[in-house]
Amino acid sequence: MKAKKDPKTGKWYIRFRYTDWQGKRRETMKRGFDTKRDAEDWLRTFLAEQSADMNITFADFTDLYFKGIGPRLRENTLRTKHYIIDLKIMPYFGKKKINEITAANIIAWENELLIGGYSQTYMKTVYNQLNAIFNYAVKYYDLRVNPCAKAGAIGKNKADEMNFWTKDEFLKFADCIADKPMSYVAYNTLFWTGLRIGELMALTPADLDFVNKTLTVSKSYQRLGDRDVVTPPKTPKSNRTISIPDFLCDLLKEYCESLYGIKSNERIFPFTKHFLHHEMDRGCKKSGVKHIRLHDIRHSHCALLYELGIAPLEIAERLGHERVETTMNIYAHLYPNKQEKLLAKLEELMKEGDKSEDEKN
Repeated sequence: MKAKKDPKTGKWYIRFRYTDWQGKRRETMKRGFDTKRDAEDWLRTFLAEQSADMNITFADFTDLYFKGIGPRLRENTLRTKHYIIDLKIMPYFGKKKINEITAANIIAWENELLIGGYSQTYMKTVYNQLNAIFNYAVKYYDLRVNPCAKAGAIGKNKADEMNFWTKDEFLKFADCIADKPMSYVAYNTLFWTGLRIGELMALTPADLDFVNKTLTVSKSYQRLGDRDVVTPPKTPKSNRTISIPDFLCDLLKEYCESLYGIKSNERIFPFTKHFLHHEMDRGCKKSGVKHIRLHDIRHSHCALLYELGIAPLEIAERLGHERVETTMNIYAHLYPNKQEKLLAKLEELMKEGDKSEDEKN
């Protein structure tokens, strides 16, 4: 089953026999390869898929993995998986046979991550990608065991604490970027609405109702390579209409009026995340406010609403969380010492009660 070159087209082809999933022997031919190696690599992957043979390299099985899950994932999610796997997993496991990778190999790889100085959440993300590939092999290709399960996980799903800005910190930051109206309006919209970055960048004039003072979220924007991609929001509940305060309504209205000739379906913030990162760096350096992630501005809005006494369910609906538990989990990380403060207040209340009883007696 060696590849051959077609003298007429200059392309390579390969003719081969195989046993399909029903146990029937078949003969076929595949054409159109640029090189002999491309043809033989394709055949190796094809035969592994047909026979569910785990005696293939991790790299070849990962190709099967992406072929299986690719159509089910968002393009940006798929790109992120590719990036992490290619950068942090493939160099270590790529050439190893997938059925020969042991828990000891996984532990050795984990140790390299642990001494690499990565954050707990990043290590957990990388580990999850490797674990997902082995789970896929166990579930669909009869790999006997997932070595990750025996080695154990590293990292944490959530950081111990999340950074966020208080209202005063944000106002100080915003003053320092006010010289760029697009930046100033964008950051105000993020802080006072809790929108995700992609939701902000997808906003159009049609999404803004200045009479009823609402903002409608129905899409998300991403820049993938050299393409502008607009997709539905992250989850079904992310489709929402939220109220906006008068001052933000006026700010957005004035800003939109300055966008001469803009159409109702055109983005009012025609920038990418790079612009927002640049403005974050500029504003923090100029104001002296601590640097946080762009996504932490969403957490800042959550913290603001919490301090105002808004109920978790209402906050979850405003932020477009699928479950209220997500909102509560953010609380736990924004305010890791809240339980201690709560207990202190209960103790204080109890002492006041005892004191009152003593005074009566």
